[in-house]
Amino acid sequence: MMRNRIAELVQSSLHAALSAQELCTTQLPAVIIGTPASPEHGDFSCNIAMQMAKGERKAPRQVAEILIRHLGNGNGLLAKTEIAGPGFINFFVSAGAWQATLLEVESGGAAFGRTSSGGGKKVQVEFVSANPTGPLHIGHGRGAAIGDTLCRILDASGWDVTREFYYNDAGAQISNLALSVQSRCLGIEPDDTRWPADGYQGEYIKDVARAYLARETVEASDQHTVASGDPNDLDAIRGFAVAWLRREQDLDLAAFDVRFDVYTLESGLYTEGRVEAVVGKLIANGHTYEQDGALWLKTTDFGDDKDRVMRKADGGYTYFVPDVAYHQAKWERGFTRVINEQGADHHSTITRVRAGLQALDIGIPKGWPEYVLHQMVTVMRGGEEVKISKRAGSYVTLRDLIDEVGRDATRFFFIMRKPDAQLVFDIDLAKQQTNENPVYYVQYAHARICSIFENAAEKGFRAPENPAVSDLALLTTTEELQLIKMMNALPDTIDDCAVHFEPHRLTYYLTELASCFHSFYNKNRVISDDAVLTTARLYLLKRTAQTLRNALAILGISAPERM
Repeated sequence: MMRNRIAELVQSSLHAALSAQELCTTQLPAVIIGTPASPEHGDFSCNIAMQMAKGERKAPRQVAEILIRHLGNGNGLLAKTEIAGPGFINFFVSAGAWQATLLEVESGGAAFGRTSSGGGKKVQVEFVSANPTGPLHIGHGRGAAIGDTLCRILDASGWDVTREFYYNDAGAQISNLALSVQSRCLGIEPDDTRWPADGYQGEYIKDVARAYLARETVEASDQHTVASGDPNDLDAIRGFAVAWLRREQDLDLAAFDVRFDVYTLESGLYTEGRVEAVVGKLIANGHTYEQDGALWLKTTDFGDDKDRVMRKADGGYTYFVPDVAYHQAKWERGFTRVINEQGADHHSTITRVRAGLQALDIGIPKGWPEYVLHQMVTVMRGGEEVKISKRAGSYVTLRDLIDEVGRDATRFFFIMRKPDAQLVFDIDLAKQQTNENPVYYVQYAHARICSIFENAAEKGFRAPENPAVSDLALLTTTEELQLIKMMNALPDTIDDCAVHFEPHRLTYYLTELASCFHSFYNKNRVISDDAVLTTARLYLLKRTAQTLRNALAILGISAPERM
């Protein structure tokens, strides 16, 4: 990565200045290489002279002058170096250095863009974690897209990623599901007075009841369930309904190209005694008290605004208690880093879960686990909000969107905004085959390059493999160099996405890379009478197509050759 090479140059300059006794700081600050807001100020910048000025008892610009003197041209890497403002050092990379990086892009192949910044350390990412009470809705879809892409990004930046789905298959909602299916089995309709007060009314409940009465067998993730067909056996109905809906969610996620390594059931935390063990540990540690017939956790001792009920007067546990038990299990499994991707409506649980984990006093850090919260999605068609699905009844399902606009557009649209920003999903825009549709704009860039290769082959031209650097020296136009710079930015973009938990940065990157290509194509003739320049430009576009494919793959989106 060019940014790393600049950082290494600065480090060498620092040590050279220290050896020459022109600088005396022994505790050197971290060398952070940034990107200037304006290209006129260079390709990269660094504020290290400003950081060191006080310790050196020199003006920042004086420190910068010393460092620049020892930098030289960086063995051909730098065209020039300037001091800006109070002491920023701006770096202008030479055209030859940029051109040579195309060979690095080629040698990276499908792995170009990947980094080792994660160092192979373990990280567990929990996402989707939908209640198995119905089809996945668009909120789950956005969580699936963000969570899955974050996993792909963390993997691309060198982390050892485990993807996990946590099923809330216990509690009142599951009881309501079972009663709803039982009512359908008994021929009771939602408008009947006997229908459960909080029952589920979607058409899918009919499908579950029909399958149960037909004594179907269901394979769901790690679960094998056979229906008994007895409409009076509520426990059997509950188990079958959960398994049936888990299978449906599995199919929706498979259609979305989302997979998981581990599935955990909330019910298992109870049967394994983990919930009771956690409660006992919190009591023994002195962090609970009895009041009004309920058991309370002193969450105010750990930063909460008020204490929280753990066990209600009726003996049932509040929802955050099994979450504490679940996260204790994650810690015991060796995940010192855990990221939870959830809807913004889970915000209130963060403090409670962390407080419970702290109260266990087993060495869990205060900020563990980490969270990524996404905001709601509004689906629009024809300028009007779409609110319901024929199948689910009360909401738009993930499968609705996949079936209507395709997997690629659905994934891209779900992740093209920052997770904590509300998202408007415009179905009409997602289906357009125009440049206004961002995913089409990016994919068309790849397809257009492929068509250029076909045209070139018909005229006897092809992109060379591992060309001479001297041939690449012909790539000197502003558009050519900007394309090369954008390709080089992919590894840094991947790392930035991983550090900030912001997959949308990669969609921005792809849009800008596609824009650079289209700008190049509109201003530069690829196939011309100049055979050497033609092959150099074909090589440039081959590396561009490779970079587009690699970045799209990390988003879980295809790179079509024809559109």
